Amino acid sequence: MTHRRAVVLMLLVTLLWSTAGVVARQLEAARGFELTFWRSGFNALALTLALRWMRGPQLWAQLRQAPRLVWLSGVCWAVMFTAFMVALSLTSVANVLVTMALGPLLTALLSRVVLRHHLPLRTWLAILVASIGIAWMFVHEMGGQGASAASGLGIAVALGVPIAAAVNWSVLQHVGHGDAAQAPDMLPAVLIGALISALTVLPLAWPLQASPHDLVLLAGLGVFQLALPCLLVVRLSRVLAGPEISLLGQLEVIFGVLWAWLWAAEVPSTAALWGGAMVLSALIVNELLAWHQGLGKPPQEQAQQPSRREV
Repeated sequence: MTHRRAVVLMLLVTLLWSTAGVVARQLEAARGFELTFWRSGFNALALTLALRWMRGPQLWAQLRQAPRLVWLSGVCWAVMFTAFMVALSLTSVANVLVTMALGPLLTALLSRVVLRHHLPLRTWLAILVASIGIAWMFVHEMGGQGASAASGLGIAVALGVPIAAAVNWSVLQHVGHGDAAQAPDMLPAVLIGALISALTVLPLAWPLQASPHDLVLLAGLGVFQLALPCLLVVRLSRVLAGPEISLLGQLEVIFGVLWAWLWAAEVPSTAALWGGAMVLSALIVNELLAWHQGLGKPPQEQAQQPSRREV
């Protein structure tokens, strides 16, 4: 897979991820932990069918014998699945997405400190500009809502998403850029995460109150907003470096706020729009510079991109 194709697929992943907030706002009865249970449960069911078809009968043996890195990634997925939906039930879509946008900075720092990856200046500048835009949005959202207790708790819960994502992208990058013959299969980690998430919140979600209308929407989230894009991103981690995945993933902020604005009447502020514009500009400039630098290299070097030591 070429770097350019991987970027396009990552944009599709981000578009699918961004639908969670607006769909959650259309639910009739399901609330709180029940949202997480049904979404993670349908996600686990879809992943089981997909991985059973891809891996055959040995899937369950692979899960039992999975190495520690697969389970670490699974725990990260579980935290991301759970914290995101719980946070959505406590605060606005914009607040959750703004908090999640801390991911690129945390991922870059982990990649630099733990994996010793070199980050080019353009990536650092893009992260800086995106972080300034996110900080602008964050300060405005907190100040505009009077920092209510529920909103503050929702933002605190949402912080678990970028922290877990930073660890997860670093793990996936470490595995994807290592010896392919020795690398563990990381796709089952997504299934492990979905199972942990669903089973953990089930006691807290009981009694279940979702209507048939809610179940249809939550099934769609489990399959198309989680299972499909998460399987794709595991594959893309073999081509895109962790900070680049995390940075491209920030388009979820733009898409998610836009969908909530158009179909859930959550109107973003002017500051949020300006902050989102800064994030989008940083992404576009970073990708254009990467593409331009790739064109300037010999063909044999272009075929090797992206470098294991550089985003």
